[in-house]
Amino acid sequence: SYTTDAKSREENKTTIESLHRLSVDVRKIRRVKEWVLLQDVAYVKEIAGILQEMGADKTAVASILERCPEAILHTPAEINSQRALWQLVCQNEKQLIKLIEQFPESFFTIDCHENQKANILFLQELGLKNHIITRFLTSAPSVFYNPVEKTKNVIETLQKSYLSLGGSDANMKIWILKLLSQNPFILLNTSSTIQENLEFLQKNDFTDHEVLQLLSKLKGFIFQLSPTTMQKSILFSQNVFKCSDQEIKELVLKCPALLYYSVPVLEERLEGLLKEGISVAQIRETPMVLELTTQIVQYRIKKLSALGYDIKSGTLESLNGTKKDFEANYGKIQSKKERPIFNPVAPINIED
Repeated sequence: SYTTDAKSREENKTTIESLHRLSVDVRKIRRVKEWVLLQDVAYVKEIAGILQEMGADKTAVASILERCPEAILHTPAEINSQRALWQLVCQNEKQLIKLIEQFPESFFTIDCHENQKANILFLQELGLKNHIITRFLTSAPSVFYNPVEKTKNVIETLQKSYLSLGGSDANMKIWILKLLSQNPFILLNTSSTIQENLEFLQKNDFTDHEVLQLLSKLKGFIFQLSPTTMQKSILFSQNVFKCSDQEIKELVLKCPALLYYSVPVLEERLEGLLKEGISVAQIRETPMVLELTTQIVQYRIKKLSALGYDIKSGTLESLNGTKKDFEANYGKIQSKKERPIFNPVAPINIED
């Protein structure tokens, strides 16, 4: 058992007993967040009661409190406010408790309650579907902590940028909503960052149409970069592939990863490919291969080699794409190899 001489560091016995009664594995909490057990005030029974009220069974309650023990340090009033907040986007309490079971840390991070509520209501007004907002709440809760004015400001900047780049009024809403659903972290940017990055692309001779193309291909991640890092990545690629400004621009449009990944990442991936006997010319022909980690490339080359496919002499297209794409390509190569060669004019041997 946990013991210490300093009284201020003693575990709260009432908390421990209450957790034991709920079949919570206190050892797990001690290992990861023992500070929770040292607090003078905790609301174990009350928080468990609210979770049960929402439909969580005994096992679910124990699991939630083991994974996110700090839940018991919030007052019942705070938890009920959070419950009402999440109910704005959840179909019912059954869905809500399911989300809490999956993402207890997101639910029990009770910060900037008023900001969270204002941001949820604004995103609903904007036309973002509730199931996407719940995805934000669970995977990117920090996007709700800023004042709603900042969120509105970012959206306005994106709208103006889209129109100034030649986007139409009719498509603007769809474009914004798609961008947000792909990358909610855009909302953590400042308006000036967005403008600086767009200006950088324009200064590098990307046409307005090409800039829009890059924004869509990079799913808004371009706003998490800086002109300095983008410049370094472009120069690195230009050096490696020995190409002109126009040629590097074409390569970036073909493979935006050349713009997105930092020099150390590109360097590591390039080295990995060269070690496998792949030439720079092959990589330049199919730059999208740089979107894959070295481990994925090695695994795919090994699988293809087992079929007798020589990656050094062929195209790198067969390495590309998502896991699903690769498996489909691999299947085609495999069935081609296994298919017997049938000669329609060959004589048929018939035994007497």
